[in-house]
Amino acid sequence: MNFKDILSKMVKGKKLNYQEIDYVITNFTNDNINEEEMSKFLIEIYRKGLTFKETLYLTNSMIKSGEILDFSKINKTLVDKHSTGGVGDKITLIVAPIVAANGLGVAKMSGRSLGLTGGTIDKLESIEGYNVNLDKNEFINQVNNIGVSVISQTDKIAVADKKIYALRDKIGAVDSIPLIASSIMSKKIASGANIIIIDLKVGNGAFMKDIKSAKKLAKTMIKIGKKWNKKVVVILTDMNAPLGNSIGNSLEIKETIDFLNGTYQDKRLKTLSLTIAAYMISKGKNISVNKAYILAKETLENGGAYNKFENWISCQGGNLSELKDNAKTLEVFSDKDGYIDEINAEKIAVICNELGSGRSNKRTTIDYGVGIVLNKALYEKVEKDELLATIYYNETNEKERLVEQLKQSFKIIGIKPKEKNIIISVIS
Repeated sequence: MNFKDILSKMVKGKKLNYQEIDYVITNFTNDNINEEEMSKFLIEIYRKGLTFKETLYLTNSMIKSGEILDFSKINKTLVDKHSTGGVGDKITLIVAPIVAANGLGVAKMSGRSLGLTGGTIDKLESIEGYNVNLDKNEFINQVNNIGVSVISQTDKIAVADKKIYALRDKIGAVDSIPLIASSIMSKKIASGANIIIIDLKVGNGAFMKDIKSAKKLAKTMIKIGKKWNKKVVVILTDMNAPLGNSIGNSLEIKETIDFLNGTYQDKRLKTLSLTIAAYMISKGKNISVNKAYILAKETLENGGAYNKFENWISCQGGNLSELKDNAKTLEVFSDKDGYIDEINAEKIAVICNELGSGRSNKRTTIDYGVGIVLNKALYEKVEKDELLATIYYNETNEKERLVEQLKQSFKIIGIKPKEKNIIISVIS
């Protein structure tokens, strides 16, 4: 067996067996197949796709490339969630304490961003002292004691995925359903939980731009999960507008604190948070989603979620009164009266990235304090010269251009628009 024969078979449109796919993945992981060769393999998948059986083979081989975590010493039912990434996405920070306060375990490994805005670990690292690198015993003990811990992904899980993901980004083979499904599910399955709720973003601020493709991806991930005896629910959610009013690492931590303690409520953020928490609780406790939603809502409203959040952060060394949030501000005002029909998530993410909130590669240094706070929400009425948003910045010589770009992210119309539900559909 050799790489050239396998690639030739793909080019001719023939299907690959497990041994052939595993040969490629194993040898690329071990540096016996170089990036140029692997790029050709990935481009063929990107162009022609894979059958479900081939996608399953690819996922299984990627799982086998690293460690599969054993959480048998955790004394709680574990539930996991995954987001495909969005603008202002602080859902993990909100739902993890809600779920843990209901007696379930959230042992979550999250990533840093390689995109326009920060990942969950970047947000948590904006809290002074927060330790994202607990060892396995510390991680397990914290989940046993308080029900929740979120740490940085270990390099030992789905080792092949990290190499393949970086290469996909380099060659422009990101939005391929077999490659996305195998990437997500290899990490989730190797991470140990048997219940996985996936928040699949759809829209201009997500890598899945249309609902039809998102549904196909969802069904593929669910089928892979079933092969591994995992309960998988995929919730398709709208990402044409940012989540909540803050985009930026420390800004999103502040918003999370305000949301959990009841001083700030955003309708879309609340709907999505409670829906995801409800499905996690429902599957974990084997109760109806309606009952689970009521429990989640009560936990948010009675302060249980905020108390659990404080407990979680302090147990990992974080000090919520000390955030890495030094930044200057620049206010942006509306040019006209009307109603906000659109807040373009992708355009806002691009601005935030230019400010320094995200990273283009692993070596990029994030500025934790920068970002954007939206002073007006989607569908809200706005008057001319009213404050639309505030830019938090440290280094820029492009103030006027950034202000103009941010204004263009808002679509303001003369009549009140019809509100769209942030939940598009639930697939299980």
